[in-house]
Amino acid sequence: MKKIPLLLVACMLLFTSVNAQHADRSKFIKDSLDLYISKALTNWRVPGVAVCIVKDNKVVLMKGYGIKELGLMNKVDENTLFMIGSNTKAFTATALAMLQANKKLSLDDKVTKYIPEFKLEDKNASEQVIVRDLLCHRLGFQTFQGDFTFYNTNLTRQDVIAHLGRLKAAYPFRTRWGYTNAAFLTAGEIIPKVTNGHSWEAYVKEAIFAPLGMGNTLALSRDLPTSINRTVPHTIVDGRLTPIPYCQIDGIAPAGSISSSVNDMSKWVLALLNNGKVGQRQVIPAAAIEATRVPQDIVGSVHHMNGENNFELYGLGWFIQDYSGHRLVMHDGGVNGYLSSVTLSPQDNLGIVILTNTDQNLLFEALRWDILDAYFKQPFRNYSEGYLKQYKANTATEQAEDKKLKDSVLLNPKPMLLPNKYLGKYTNEFYGTMEVTQGEGNNLEMRFEHHPKMYALLKPLGGNRFYVTFSDPTLGKAVFPFTIQNGEVTGVRVKVADFVERGAYDFKKN
Repeated sequence: MKKIPLLLVACMLLFTSVNAQHADRSKFIKDSLDLYISKALTNWRVPGVAVCIVKDNKVVLMKGYGIKELGLMNKVDENTLFMIGSNTKAFTATALAMLQANKKLSLDDKVTKYIPEFKLEDKNASEQVIVRDLLCHRLGFQTFQGDFTFYNTNLTRQDVIAHLGRLKAAYPFRTRWGYTNAAFLTAGEIIPKVTNGHSWEAYVKEAIFAPLGMGNTLALSRDLPTSINRTVPHTIVDGRLTPIPYCQIDGIAPAGSISSSVNDMSKWVLALLNNGKVGQRQVIPAAAIEATRVPQDIVGSVHHMNGENNFELYGLGWFIQDYSGHRLVMHDGGVNGYLSSVTLSPQDNLGIVILTNTDQNLLFEALRWDILDAYFKQPFRNYSEGYLKQYKANTATEQAEDKKLKDSVLLNPKPMLLPNKYLGKYTNEFYGTMEVTQGEGNNLEMRFEHHPKMYALLKPLGGNRFYVTFSDPTLGKAVFPFTIQNGEVTGVRVKVADFVERGAYDFKKN
């Protein structure tokens, strides 16, 4: 579901060409890729990865590496399922483009034509939003804005759309690009309106998965835990690689809930590179594929290790950028415990799929660029080693900062007020309610209305600040400051990891 740009951009900015070699690159895939991946799995602490490369309408490589779950020797194979996160978005955008090609709707129709209750906080914008706006992230929201409320929560799809109407946009409508998962959910909810009630998940199965032969692919996150040949998600907690629970994100399913294998994803990529055909069958209208690749908005620029500074645009469910003179159509995906990438170079009839089962790696990105360099006859730059060096440096800095906070907690400082002063219910107008309860000693616990399975543990740092860890490690670690007026608690600022949402939530005490 998530695009992970921050560390990647830092790597691209800070590194120049590494270990450049001018040998014959055509042998890299056949002779060197297995060794490259084997080494990278160890260095990046990735349990398992699955890779597929298609070229000129044929599968060049399709292989699983490593294991499905830490501690168990169940090996990843070409049919092993991974969550693909935001690579779901291309399926959603293509589905809507197919409906346009079949004259069921127009991407330039107003959203309110199909969802009359849809609205934004800006009433003028509400009346202007078209389906295309939902699919290219130009509603005016900041990237990931609102996602703590929407992601892995108990909100229904209708709840998400209603909440979106209360979210104050960071920018004027259509003036800035900002990655908005709830917009893709809204787009997916248009599908039942024009398909006699077929849900998003039913339509993508019938219109895309089944005719392409993607028999193992799952549309909903709720189905992955009961699948037989599946990976387990992992993250790093206090320096240790750890299995974690599957996320449940069917409330925003069209933005990121699909699970698939490289075998099934190869069929998707082959069809996209063949103008929607499987053999002689036209499964996806060529016009629908083309519609998703037309640039709609400017994202920014991308700095690569080869020294290039290239554009990055957004189509419908796809990023579009230039690399070594080749136009790439691509997307990354990230949800709890998973990171993935899908890359198309249509002019070269080349496609690459990379799936991993940890959310703490940049191998899923690095491997893409090194494979592309091989096909584009570029020097070997070893993106993996370059990214890894900067990743370790950033991790060391974060661990040092976290140690300072933990050391402060060990000094057992007292909060500004007695613990019972902090207890009670708090409200954020957008999110809803949260309750602070008494933990052990001076510690507090925080439980959130829309995250019934998650809680936060708060340990005093002195004054009105608390060191916070979440039961869901993907939400990160934080410092929550409480506001005090006239000796009484009036509110608290809540912040989760940038992986989920970059902004903070101010809760007022009831």
